Amino acid sequence: MDPAAAALNASVHFDRRLLRDDVRGSQAQARMLAAVGLITAADAEAIVAGLERVAQEIASGERALDPALEDIHMNVETRLIELIGEAGRRLHTARSRNDQVATDLKLYARRAAVEIVAGIDRARLELCRQARRHAETLLPGYTHLQRAQVVTLGHHLMAYAEMLGRDRGRFADAERRAAESPLGSGALAGTGLPIDRARTAAELSFSAGPTHNSLDAVSDRDFAAEIAFAAALMAVHLSRLGEELVLWSTSEFGFVRLGEGYCSGSSLMPQKRNPDIAELLRGKTGRAIGDLVALLTISKGLTLAYNKDLQETQEPLYDAIETAQLSLAVLPGLIAGLEFDVTRMASAADDPALGATDLAEELVRRGMPFRSAHELIGRLVRRAEERGVTLRELGPEELHTVDPALTPEVMQALDPHRAVAARTLPGGPAPDLVLAEVARLEAELRALGHAP
Repeated sequence: MDPAAAALNASVHFDRRLLRDDVRGSQAQARMLAAVGLITAADAEAIVAGLERVAQEIASGERALDPALEDIHMNVETRLIELIGEAGRRLHTARSRNDQVATDLKLYARRAAVEIVAGIDRARLELCRQARRHAETLLPGYTHLQRAQVVTLGHHLMAYAEMLGRDRGRFADAERRAAESPLGSGALAGTGLPIDRARTAAELSFSAGPTHNSLDAVSDRDFAAEIAFAAALMAVHLSRLGEELVLWSTSEFGFVRLGEGYCSGSSLMPQKRNPDIAELLRGKTGRAIGDLVALLTISKGLTLAYNKDLQETQEPLYDAIETAQLSLAVLPGLIAGLEFDVTRMASAADDPALGATDLAEELVRRGMPFRSAHELIGRLVRRAEERGVTLRELGPEELHTVDPALTPEVMQALDPHRAVAARTLPGGPAPDLVLAEVARLEAELRALGHAP
C-alpha cells in the first residue's frame, strides 16, 4: 500500500485493546480444530501455549506492535508463526478476519458491560448510604428550577439510584443480546470444513450458542450501538447529577460541599473551590452521545456483509465504554464525600409557600372539590404576596376574610415535616418510605455480592 493509505487502513493503534479477547478466541479455535480432526492435538497445544507467550510479550511491551501488519490480529498471528513455525499457520483454518473481529469485539463488549454493571452497583450502594443518613432531611423539591414542594434529601438521592438501576438493566440486556458467537461464520458464508461452532461458543461463554446467519454475524454491530446507547443515557443521568451538584455547591444555594478530592482550586483566586469533577460528569455527556451517533451513522448505509467502514465502529465503542468506566470509577467516592448543609436545606424547606399544595389537599380531605381548593389557595397566595408576608404570617381574621374554610387547623398543613410525612403512597418522600426503599435496594445489592 501507499504509505498514506496504509496509515489510514491500519487499526492496530486502537484495536490493541482486543489482545486479550483475540488470544482467547484463537485458543478456543485451536482446541476446536483439534477436536474435529482438522489439526493435530500437538499442533493445538503448541498454538495455545504460543498464543499465551505472544500475549505476554505484547502486554508487557517486550514485543512492539507493527503498524505494517494492520491490526492486532495479524500481529498476534505473525508472532505466533515466528515462535512455533508451521503449526501457527494452521490456526486460521476455517476462519476469516471478519468473524474473528466480530467475535473479539463481542467478547470485549460483553466483558466491559459486566464491569460497568459492577461499577453502577458500587455507585448505587453509596447513594443508599447517603439516603439512609438523610431519610428525614428536608429540602425543597423543584420544578422549572422553582421551589415546588418539600421532599426529603434521601428521596432526592434515591431518584438517581432509580436512574442508575435502569442504566444497569440496559447494559445487562445489551450483554445478554450479544451472547451469540459469530465465530465460524467465515468471511460471509461460513465454511465447508467440519468445524464445531457450538464448541467454540460454549468455551467462549456465548450462552446463546452460535449466530444463525453468517451474513448478519460478520456485519452486525448492534451490540456496539446498544452499549453505546446505554453509556450515553447513563452519561445523561450523571450529567443531571453533576449539574445539581454544581448548582447546589454555589453560595446562592449552599446545599452541599464537595469533598476536596473532587474539587480544584483556581490558578488565580485562592478562595475558589471549583466542582471540576461534577462539571466533567456533565461535560462527558456530549462525548458519549457523539460516540452513539457515530456508530449509528457508520452502520446506516452498509450493504451485507462486511465492509471496511465497520472498522470505524471500533473507536466509538471503545470510547463509549472507557468514558463510562472513567465516570463510574470516580462516582462512588464523589457521592460518599458529599457534605450536605442540612440546616440550610431545612431553612429553604421551611418556606410556607411550599405548603400551598398541602393546604389544598387538606381542604380536599375536608370535602372541598380539588379545583375549588386550588383556586382558593391561589387567592390566599396572592393575598400574602400583596401584603408582603408569608402564608404562615396571615392572621386568623385575614384568613377568614379570604374564606371561612381557612381555619387554624387547616393551616397546620403548612408544617413541612407533617406535609412530607403525609406522602406515604408508594414512591413518595415520607421518611419511612425512603428507608424502605433503601432497604430494598440494599438487599438487592447484597444479593449481588455488595456489602451495604
